[in-house]
Amino acid sequence: MNLQTPVRDASRAYKMYGSRLEKLGIRNLGDFLFHIPFRYDDYSLISKIGNVQAGETVTIKGTIEKIANQYTRKWKSLQKAIVKDDTGNIEVLWFNQAFLTRVMKKGDLISLSGKVELDRNKFTFVSPDYEIIFNNETIHTGRLVPVYPETKGISSKWLRRQVYKILDEKELIQEYLPESLIEENQLMNLNDALQAIHFPQNLEQAEKAKQRLAFEELFILQLSTLARKKEWESASLGYSFLITAFDKKIDEFLKKLPFELTNAQKKAVKEILADLERERPMNRLLEGEVGSGKTVVAAIAMYVAFLNGFQSVLMAPTEILAQQHYRTIQKLLGPLGVNVQLFTSGTKPPKIKDYRLKITEKNQKSKIRNQKSFDIAVGTHTLIYNKVKFENLGLVVIDEQQRFGVEQRAIIRSKGRNPHLLTMTATPIPRTVALTIYGDLDLSLLDEMPIGRKKVKTWLVPPEKRTGAYEWIEKEISKHQSQAFIICPFIEESETMVTVKAAAKEFENLKKVFPKLKLGLLHGKLKSKEKETVLMNFKNKKTDILVATPVVEVGIDIPNATIIMIEASERFGLAQLHQLRGRVGRGDKQSYCLLFTDSKNYATLKRLKSMESIHIGAELAELDLKLRGAGDLYGTAQHGRSMLKVADFSDLNLIEKTKCEANKIFNELPKYPVLVGKIKEINNKTVSPD
Repeated sequence: MNLQTPVRDASRAYKMYGSRLEKLGIRNLGDFLFHIPFRYDDYSLISKIGNVQAGETVTIKGTIEKIANQYTRKWKSLQKAIVKDDTGNIEVLWFNQAFLTRVMKKGDLISLSGKVELDRNKFTFVSPDYEIIFNNETIHTGRLVPVYPETKGISSKWLRRQVYKILDEKELIQEYLPESLIEENQLMNLNDALQAIHFPQNLEQAEKAKQRLAFEELFILQLSTLARKKEWESASLGYSFLITAFDKKIDEFLKKLPFELTNAQKKAVKEILADLERERPMNRLLEGEVGSGKTVVAAIAMYVAFLNGFQSVLMAPTEILAQQHYRTIQKLLGPLGVNVQLFTSGTKPPKIKDYRLKITEKNQKSKIRNQKSFDIAVGTHTLIYNKVKFENLGLVVIDEQQRFGVEQRAIIRSKGRNPHLLTMTATPIPRTVALTIYGDLDLSLLDEMPIGRKKVKTWLVPPEKRTGAYEWIEKEISKHQSQAFIICPFIEESETMVTVKAAAKEFENLKKVFPKLKLGLLHGKLKSKEKETVLMNFKNKKTDILVATPVVEVGIDIPNATIIMIEASERFGLAQLHQLRGRVGRGDKQSYCLLFTDSKNYATLKRLKSMESIHIGAELAELDLKLRGAGDLYGTAQHGRSMLKVADFSDLNLIEKTKCEANKIFNELPKYPVLVGKIKEINNKTVSPD
């Protein structure tokens, strides 16, 4: 076995836990070692029984003098033991753990860690952590004890045992950072770092181990980005689109638009057309504010592909967003004879027929122009399946690309011969982070909003003004014949989070609050047709208020909606709140965003208050990065699981340092085959769409 051995193949016991471990991101034996503790219980104070004090957290070691089950009147069990050492004895109690009498026997040497209690002038241990001592070694007591992210059926104690066993097989752990790099940056070697992050002698050692693993994580990410860029640039040639030959048609299309492109859009279009004209396939990221006009820019690129006789595909992570894109593209390009079709889980692909090929010559270049079943396919990840056939794919557009895995993006590109690739995101990403994650992509930034777009007035509303806010919303809707969103973080109520609004329950409450208005409910568990019906009713003004989960974060375009009210707003990052705020203010009416929270935390309120004065997504993302760290702000990770397990995107100095080191070593990578293997492993990780 080695660290790449799949968990399910390692042993029968591991196989039983396979699906549970996958929820924690543990798929092979090596993943155990990189399942990092999020805190440590300090059980390092070891005391003789005769010296313990009430209220202190301490570890004692002694021999079990007796242990037995006792039963209460309601047939609940109590486990009582007496443990002694050379200074005295102490009573130990556990509750409803009858198996302990089978695990522990009289005469066993045992280590116990927990808080000492004084009961009737007698010291007692209540529900302490325990382990029977073998070879005088302890991993669950008597030290800094790691506590891990858990899931049902997988406890920290169980994980601790597995990590300890794997760490004991030292020959399995192979260092992949160059020795010179370790020395120059004063890093621990990998074996020592893994030992210290899981079972540190003190917190300083754990911190030093964390520094090594954080450096490594960012360094590998930087190298994998450089490797993807080199791989793209060295790929075989793709299609060179004719641009100047179609200048007149492109200009006519732009003039017929019902609005003028912003300067940022014009710049992005110029950069994209220059890419399309080259034989090396385009690989560009189009980042822009919610409502900044990314889809129009993409439509221009797809129109150019159409003029050159090629098909395009636009892939989105959700059906709602795919349907929105379909309507926009159809409206823009349908009148020009472009055949646009929608593909989601609820649609069937058209039958492919054999057509004769026509040859056209433009600007002394020969191009093959197909009579195709469609010119543009818009859809969800359904598009990557074989049932959607492409005859002449020249351009791939992927929206919210961080929600798709590397493998999924590769599959959709493989439908053609090195097609051009344009990826888009509305997630505001700080520039330093963007260059780290997406350093293999050329970047176009839409940092302007369409002319005439009004800023959305945003208020953090105190709980005591909730009733007044409801009355104001009703008056605004009646006065201006407008509509409103009310966003709740969950679908159903959670027993563990009773104060957090749930969409289904709140929908029933709000029907009583707004008896004169019509309400709709939208969440991710609805079927496709149900979602479509709810959205069309809202778009056609058959409902006044749409109660929804954050499923509306992207892809909903309702120009008549002027109010968005967000419950439990402290649960969202500023970038996500900004995206939700972008659901309103899409028409010519003044729009409003109301943020509600029950939090009394000053820092939380200050963070939310920033939404009132900052209306630029990138600034909000930078602020969130400083205040909260990156978290999962940038989507379920690009490379599977959480993108960073140890490092943090807010550590800009370390990002810059690892980038510099990666650039220095990149051309010498063949000297380090183990490091190359690690990079390939990272670049082959995949995730499922949201």
